[in-house]
Amino acid sequence: MAKRIRKSPWTKVFERSFAQMTRETLKAGARAAEQTLKLVAEKRKPPAGEGDWISGLAIGAGGMRRYRLYRPPDVLFGERLPLVVMLHGCGQDAKSFAQSTRMNKIAARERFLVLYPEQDRLANAQGCWNWFDTRSGRAYAEAELIMRAIDQVCLLYQADRARVAVAGLSAGASMAALLVTRHPGRFKAVMMHSGIPPGTAHSPLSAVGAMHGLRSSRPLMASPVAMAALWPPLLVVHGGLDRVVLASNGQAAARVWAGAAGAQPAAGRNVQRGKRYPMTVTDYRLRRDTVATLVEVAQLGHAWSGGAAKQPFSDAQGPDASRIMWQFAAKQFQR
Repeated sequence: MAKRIRKSPWTKVFERSFAQMTRETLKAGARAAEQTLKLVAEKRKPPAGEGDWISGLAIGAGGMRRYRLYRPPDVLFGERLPLVVMLHGCGQDAKSFAQSTRMNKIAARERFLVLYPEQDRLANAQGCWNWFDTRSGRAYAEAELIMRAIDQVCLLYQADRARVAVAGLSAGASMAALLVTRHPGRFKAVMMHSGIPPGTAHSPLSAVGAMHGLRSSRPLMASPVAMAALWPPLLVVHGGLDRVVLASNGQAAARVWAGAAGAQPAAGRNVQRGKRYPMTVTDYRLRRDTVATLVEVAQLGHAWSGGAAKQPFSDAQGPDASRIMWQFAAKQFQR
């Protein structure tokens, strides 16, 4: 019969402590796993509303850029949805821009896709799109990367190539304008919020000057026949209290589109919805066609008009720019 080995008191204390440590480690591991799963689920969850929040990567000669895509729920196989491309401003990323603009909520209701390309902080430390850097070619390279993202979404997620619009805030608005001047046939509408007209800057220094109304060169122009035939209609939203990108830039952008097509401004309309800031809406028309629409909000600063409260670069008291932009784009999609 084997002799029973008696454990010393120290051995018993060690075994009890080890067992307790094991149980605590397992509990901690379970809690950590649960928290990790919650974080992963949170990242996959779209910023607002039901639907899918999809990550993607566009690669081209200019490097690579991440993007996020919002897809509304219950998309049918073979169903082609319109696409709205949203380009964030400086200090923002795809998720914060989606949260600020709340465009996903409109997309869920109206059934369209929303693409949020994201600037790389290695390309610009402030997260700004380099729309101005045309001399070095960086502006054009970034524009091509955004086009790669659009092509991917059209191919992989059933976006309708014939119904694509692009919108942006500040630097994103200026990049949106650059996109349509380089690829006019790819877009049905362009919407600029607090941006600078194309062709007015070619370097960081001249971009800062243009933001404050100083122009190193004249805005991009072309023959009226070519512009009227190719450039999509433009919507401009700009705040009268904007001290970052002066309101004169919004007016200049509208005049570039109108002048190139030979359009003339109609009388401005004063509009106020509920308790939101009033706005003045001016259409630039060529015969029966509206070439550009300028929405001026006198009490708005450098912020997304009607955006979510407590979000950076967002003013909930302004007219709902996201709704206005979708209505503008939807009208062009029907033509």
